[in-house]
Amino acid sequence: MLTEALVLSAILFVIGTFGVLVRRNAIIVFLCIELQVNAVNVSFVALSRYLGIDGQLFVFFVMTVAAAENAVGLAIIISIFRHYQTVDVDNFNLLKW
Repeated sequence: MLTEALVLSAILFVIGTFGVLVRRNAIIVFLCIELQVNAVNVSFVALSRYLGIDGQLFVFFVMTVAAAENAVGLAIIISIFRHYQTVDVDNFNLLKW
């Protein structure tokens, strides 16, 4: 059971990494980052069965921070869309000096 969960977690993480590196749409990149976070959460829950409840508690706090990250990230994406009329990451350089 542990091996299958860790393999699933690794596959999800690789898919998320591939999406971040290949896609240029800011919303898709944002979703791929969330996929990576959820892959790590799956591995924490899988390991918590053998190492104690600490992994599940850590997942709870990670999900809380991820919810706040979603709110801020989507607000930034909406702001960029209103300013540039696109969410393609190649078309804006808002955060450069």
